[in-house]
Amino acid sequence: MHSKEIENILRLEPIKRYEYFIKKAADFEQLWTIIDQDGDYVISEIDEFNLISFWPAEEFVTLYLERGWDDCKPIKLTLDDLKENIFDIINSENYLINVFPVNGKSGFVVNLEEFNRDLQEELDKIE
Repeated sequence: MHSKEIENILRLEPIKRYEYFIKKAADFEQLWTIIDQDGDYVISEIDEFNLISFWPAEEFVTLYLERGWDDCKPIKLTLDDLKENIFDIINSENYLINVFPVNGKSGFVVNLEEFNRDLQEELDKIE
């Protein structure tokens, strides 16, 4: 991905980054999250809510991890991984989804139902 494109995307408002994320995740049938040294998904906390974060491309995760997340690493998930494994964790733990956080700030936060609906609507457009 070209550095100018990355810069432009990072400047978008959270809702616009969310829309970008949904399109990219549907197009490429993959997304990125982060795991810790033990291989566990990294969960952050904001105002008593636990969130799992997702990004549309490795470049964005890498930029995010430059800010004090030295013990974590990016991991690519397919949409099948997401639906077969991660959705169950999100649902059972009542996590919210932090989509495309940047510069140490949260992204667009949605619940599993909203996230799945928006992703499925985009997938339906492609098929």
